[in-house]
Amino acid sequence: MGETDGLIRFPHSEPPAHGEVTEVADGILWARLQLPMVLNHVNIYILDDGDGWTVVDTGIDTSKARAIWETLLDGPLAGKPVRRVILTHHHPDHLGLVGWFQARGAELITTRTAWLFGRMLTLDVQEKATEEALTFYTRAGMPPEMVEKRRTERPFNFADGVHPIPVGYTRIKQDDRIRIGGRDWTVEIGNGHAPEHATFWTDDLILSGDQIIPGISSNIGVYPTEPAADPLGDWIESCTRLSGLAHDGHLALPGHKLPFTGVPARLRQLIENHENALPRLIAFLAEPRVAPECFPLLFKRKIDGSTYGLALAEAIAHLNHLHAIGAVSRQVGEDGAWRWQSV
Repeated sequence: MGETDGLIRFPHSEPPAHGEVTEVADGILWARLQLPMVLNHVNIYILDDGDGWTVVDTGIDTSKARAIWETLLDGPLAGKPVRRVILTHHHPDHLGLVGWFQARGAELITTRTAWLFGRMLTLDVQEKATEEALTFYTRAGMPPEMVEKRRTERPFNFADGVHPIPVGYTRIKQDDRIRIGGRDWTVEIGNGHAPEHATFWTDDLILSGDQIIPGISSNIGVYPTEPAADPLGDWIESCTRLSGLAHDGHLALPGHKLPFTGVPARLRQLIENHENALPRLIAFLAEPRVAPECFPLLFKRKIDGSTYGLALAEAIAHLNHLHAIGAVSRQVGEDGAWRWQSV
């Protein structure tokens, strides 16, 4: 029995148990792996290529995730090798075990930006926060005691959750055609959540990664690597463009939550969730504000230590977007933090 959420329908009301699979379409298996974070799972899709399997995303590199993969490889996937791994984007919960599969002989297929970001960040191991990062946090309005805590603690490194990635991959780009699981898929690139995020489309299926997920909005964040970025503008452009391709018959296979139909409605929601917040934010910025003061306008839940970093990154994304379109100005205050104000 499926579930519904207005125009959005979920053909499968429950995910597969760890180490098991659910067939979501002919020749496409759905598995789920644990994540050690607030969003505690990631979806994996495994497509039957006849003489082997193609895996879409891999989960983070933890002992629990590897154990689940070993159960899958010895169970429902037994008898055929994983010949290819397709990476939708470079985030650790999708990239983590790519190198583990490559070491077993699998080919990696992804976008150039995803590979470059993934390999660069995995090699860029820092034992302490960089001065550039600390300056960014200060400019973003993070409380001084929290900045100081980050100064003294070892930061999270990609290598903490990503298996070493060997040199060598096969590039995909916008409008490419790729055959997976007996179907021809068109590559459609999205941006905003991650640069050059690959999605794959057929007449009735979408491998959507984190570009189109139900129930929650993908994090749209600004980070020390590119403090002036406008990922929200990229996100709205991508969702608008993909809306022109989607129809109600598409079954989306997302990186998180449940497979669903009603993709056009979901893309409208994803756009409106952000666009509707912008006028409220402009009104709120009639007086100069630092980014954390904007949290109540942008988020419907309490922001605590486990979610503060992502919330701050997303608040800056909204403010950077308003700055990019000329709706707000910013100045650095005596405390080193940007203060944003409507123009």
